[in-house]
Amino acid sequence: MYTFSSKLKTFSFILIILGVLGIGYGFLTAPKNIEEVEKILAASEHGEHHAATPNAAEGHSEVTVHTTPEVIEAKPATAEVTKDTASVDTAKVIEAVAPVVIEKEAAKSKEVSEEEAHKEHQAHLEHVLHQLQNKPWSALYVACIFFMLITMGVLAFYAIQQVAQAGWSPVLFRVMQGITAYLPVGSVLFFILLLMAGFHFNHLFPWLDPEVVAHDKLIQNKSGYLNFPFWIVRAMVFLAGWNLYRYFSRKNCLAQDEANDNSFYKKNFNISAMFLVFFIVTESIMSWDWIMSLDPHWFSTLFGWYVFASFFVSGITTICMITLYLKSVGYLEHVNTSHIHDLAKFMFGISVFWTYLWFSQFMLIWYANIPEEVTYFVTRIENYNLPFFGAVVMNFVFPILILINTDFKRITWVLVMAGTVILLGHYVDFFNMIMPATVGDQWFIGASELGSISFFLGLFIFVVFTALTKAPLLPKRNPYIEESKHFHY
Repeated sequence: MYTFSSKLKTFSFILIILGVLGIGYGFLTAPKNIEEVEKILAASEHGEHHAATPNAAEGHSEVTVHTTPEVIEAKPATAEVTKDTASVDTAKVIEAVAPVVIEKEAAKSKEVSEEEAHKEHQAHLEHVLHQLQNKPWSALYVACIFFMLITMGVLAFYAIQQVAQAGWSPVLFRVMQGITAYLPVGSVLFFILLLMAGFHFNHLFPWLDPEVVAHDKLIQNKSGYLNFPFWIVRAMVFLAGWNLYRYFSRKNCLAQDEANDNSFYKKNFNISAMFLVFFIVTESIMSWDWIMSLDPHWFSTLFGWYVFASFFVSGITTICMITLYLKSVGYLEHVNTSHIHDLAKFMFGISVFWTYLWFSQFMLIWYANIPEEVTYFVTRIENYNLPFFGAVVMNFVFPILILINTDFKRITWVLVMAGTVILLGHYVDFFNMIMPATVGDQWFIGASELGSISFFLGLFIFVVFTALTKAPLLPKRNPYIEESKHFHY
């Protein structure tokens, strides 16, 4: 039986406390009104960029002088003038009247343009206010969904091993079950965040704002699908389905240890097959509902697969990292370098798969150059240049260079380094997917982001390693346990 070390437990508590402080500080320092936004923008490095919109009409006023018949004919009734004399008199009258007319119309135009500029400036400030108020919520949302989906990646990997009747992996099943123990906790916290968005505690999802919907025909056309009751019911179904599979698969696996036959193993095989069908459908819809709908004008048919690849490789990497830790403190005696090598191969392979999807999505949209599609990448390249391309380096270039070597796949410190970069890289990937749609260019890594990561990482460590103490780390009566124990190549 595994014993949760006091040092690791203390470390998890410290992370949780620091996370709470960072999150709290982020919410407390978020601007409360437009006046605070003006001060923030004035003090920022890009204050000039966020200044009030210039007077659009200045220097471009077009004033037309209308000479009425009354002006032209303003002469004594009895006077007899020649045609040339009349023209001269008319020119003099126009010359006298025109400056007055021009001055009045220019003043009127200037007044109108100043009023429009003021309205535009106020609208801009209000928009920035919403973005800055969204920032702590967005940081919380990114970290919450990232850690929850790590457990989903592990759960999907576990189900695949069950259905494939894999002989190499049963010695790792308890590690996988320990990681997925975080799913109920993460699901509850995430569902609360969804409810808070639905009840307008923030502006993360624009289609939840009736004022936005009233002025946006595109969102109105999607309102049959994107509406709060249907959206939250879908979330309940997805989260409940995933957690039910996690509960019964663990229950059957533990019961198999005490059984006299393979009946519970067969039950797990059946429910795992059904779960994978349920998962592949709900995962795609989940990615549309919880990530893509943050920017409801944009869409991609590859998005569900792209999100899956990101959290799937993160889940496998987490299995590898925790397995290496448990091995280092004297547990998992039957896990050998061949098991670790296989996990590293999955880390390498799914990293390449993620890159394939990243490139396919980017290349097709860039090549087509359709405005409503390309705006997604324009926003990220212009405002998130470093994290956008940095994610490619962390999630593709680095794993390729390190994990392509067969020998490196068996070296602990290399895998820990590679795994750390991969996990950070995919957090950045989720950051890139969510932040531009919720905070625009008002982003930076601050207390909210660091606090959110710290809180959920501490909670994840505490829940996972507590779960590992609840059952033996080696399944006793799995039909393939002996094959797994002696797995070498």
